[in-house]
Amino acid sequence: MLASTFGFGLMAIFIRLASASMPTWEIAFFRVLFGFLLLLALLAWPVRAQAQPLHAFLARVRTTQLPRYVVRCAIGVAAMFCGFWAIAHLPLAQAISLNYSSPVFVTIAAILMLGERVRVRRWAAVVGGFIGVLMIVRPGSHAFSPGSLVAVASAMLSALVAIQIKQLSAADKADTIVFWTYALWVPMTLLPTLWVWQTPHGITWLWLLLAGVMGTAGQLLWTRALKLGEVSALTPISFTQLPVVTFAGWLLFDEVVDTPTMIGAGIILASAFYIAHRESVLARRAASKALSKSNPPVV
Repeated sequence: MLASTFGFGLMAIFIRLASASMPTWEIAFFRVLFGFLLLLALLAWPVRAQAQPLHAFLARVRTTQLPRYVVRCAIGVAAMFCGFWAIAHLPLAQAISLNYSSPVFVTIAAILMLGERVRVRRWAAVVGGFIGVLMIVRPGSHAFSPGSLVAVASAMLSALVAIQIKQLSAADKADTIVFWTYALWVPMTLLPTLWVWQTPHGITWLWLLLAGVMGTAGQLLWTRALKLGEVSALTPISFTQLPVVTFAGWLLFDEVVDTPTMIGAGIILASAFYIAHRESVLARRAASKALSKSNPPVV
């Protein structure tokens, strides 16, 4: 999880560096393209020695839910664009802090789309998360920036993506979900990129390559971490991304974080941690009940 956090943090820094000379759509395209090439290499490696490696690879990523992937990826592209735009145009600490509000919106989406029951304590965490968002955005004040709403939109769209991934994972494995996500993201990001195309030059190629590699590596490490450990224990580690990008923003871009943003970020992180903790507790209870039903006591 710590390696994943640094991967995502470095991805944000490289996106910001590339944005000095590249439009957001093109950064998104190259991030997805280079990430997809890395993913293909990693997925093909385990089946390279089989008699029919291509057949084994296709069997590994086969799905019957392609139309749902198209919808999921379209929303994901919108979330990615909003998130990358926020990283390029807002202070890094503000953009990343607002991105951490996604679990708040996930909780609401789970109620509306999955019919999940949420009790008072998680509702309190949701309200706290909104208070944190308002402290950072500060609507109606002189510090308000309409661009901050783009970062909030990214968090909301990411919440919808999270719900869709949960639905897709009922039938498909993680490798299948990741493969089809990237396979569809490449053409989806290419089409708008053609309208704003600027050929990268010099060190910009390096920033784009590293953004793609670090983003995919962070995603794969994050998935692996959640498989090995509990969400409630791992979530606080992911919060180390905020001080990393805050320091990078100060060092590389002369950004200074004001007090309301720091307080709002702290509230959002606390809310996200509590929501993750409650979900972990409820998941353990559900697993325990399922185990007790499958293994009734001997009388």
